Amino acid sequence: MNGTGAPRIVLTGGPGGGKTTAADLFRREIGERVVVVPEAATIMFSGGFPRRTEPQARRAVQTAIFHVQRNLEDVQAAAFPSRVLLCDRGTIDGGAYWPSGDGEFFEAMGTSFEAELSRYDAVVFFETAARGGHAIEGGNPVRNEDLDEALALDDELRRLWQQHPRFYLVPHSRSFFEKITMGLAILQSLVAQAGH
Repeated sequence: MNGTGAPRIVLTGGPGGGKTTAADLFRREIGERVVVVPEAATIMFSGGFPRRTEPQARRAVQTAIFHVQRNLEDVQAAAFPSRVLLCDRGTIDGGAYWPSGDGEFFEAMGTSFEAELSRYDAVVFFETAARGGHAIEGGNPVRNEDLDEALALDDELRRLWQQHPRFYLVPHSRSFFEKITMGLAILQSLVAQAGH
């Protein structure tokens, strides 16, 4: 347990992996036993937060996302202390987007990789559809990565998150339905193990 109450499960992976779809379907199926923590970056970018590529601007963007993500998790944990938190991305994700590497990212955030990893009880990693050469646009209008960028992000995110002792991979599949079904089965097992 992460020491903050109910279990906290992060759904992560490269762009276009299906994590947001899985979170929404799982919440609908399970109901009030879980609460979804929405993806901070999507909230911010769809609200007009600037998305820039210059290194210093990217540092500022990732700093903002980190703090919003962390506080969204803490708000939902306080508001729903008995529910499992399903986090659409987690605080570690910013390390994959940081222009000068993840080591500097955690230092700049005033934390450590280990401290952030320990915030989560399990990690369910949805591999990007770009792995199979499929389009990743999906239903997220703020996504702007091409297939090569999605693959690079997927690799970097996996490198970071697979260090968690409870890391579960949902690999790319030609069938999105089969992939989501596998992810939902993992989530159902994790919530059952937590006694929820």
